[in-house]
Amino acid sequence: MSKLTGDVAVVSGSGRGIGRAIALKLAAEGASVVVNDIDPEPAGETVDLIRSRGGRAAATVGDVTAPDFAQRFVGTALETFGGLDIIVNNAGYTWDSVIQKMTDEQWHTMLEVHLTAPFRILRAASEYIRSAAKTEAGAGAGPAADAGTGASASRPKHRRVVNISSNSGLFGNAGQVNYASAKAALIGLTRTLAKEWGRYNVTVNCVAYGLIETRLTQSLSSDRAEIDITGRTIKVGLQSSLIETLNRLVPLGRPGTPEEAADAVYLFCSPESRYISGQIVSCSGGLLL
Repeated sequence: MSKLTGDVAVVSGSGRGIGRAIALKLAAEGASVVVNDIDPEPAGETVDLIRSRGGRAAATVGDVTAPDFAQRFVGTALETFGGLDIIVNNAGYTWDSVIQKMTDEQWHTMLEVHLTAPFRILRAASEYIRSAAKTEAGAGAGPAADAGTGASASRPKHRRVVNISSNSGLFGNAGQVNYASAKAALIGLTRTLAKEWGRYNVTVNCVAYGLIETRLTQSLSSDRAEIDITGRTIKVGLQSSLIETLNRLVPLGRPGTPEEAADAVYLFCSPESRYISGQIVSCSGGLLL
């Protein structure tokens, strides 16, 4: 039996890149997964990939910053799969500029995507998390309640939250005062919620990524160095010279793959992590700057 069999996960921003790799990893370990993307096509592709491999998946298409998104996202998990056990706040992108050129729109957009959206998703999930934990504590949780973990009546179901931050949030990064500030604040949210939700047997942790191969870290000379967000075209990517420098600085000598990034999230979702909470792991090949 896979280690996440019986669990239900929601993964925001899972139509592409790291998010897709996370969704596929959790599904491969037995979880039913609610996929999300702002566009229907990539969300549908991820759902189809999971189903083609024998997994269970559904999609909630939409912008994570929309006021009604969080309730729809959580609602899909509860209505389609009957529960919610793993929350991965992954959706996001960058909109870079030095501070003297940064607009209020750039600043607030990054806070909305990387901080407010995770907050709303977690708040939307809180009623179910609290209710389920109290019910399970009163009834006693048997092995079926936490499949693959060796759970017993004395060990209630273990739920997990994994928030996605960045080395920019840990150490700052020139040209990313908006993104770095939001990702740093997400660490505060993580550590606070770990204290609030520990009583419900929920671990809350954070993975901070370094240089991972995605659309956001490709060369600016690439023909994919632009993304469209609700009709707004945003340049993404890095200067080729910066990519070369970062590759030299990474102790492992290369960028990480989306699959390796997903493995770091899975560490916090696995049964072996049930007593680890409030922690931040840098998945960066040893790059700490």
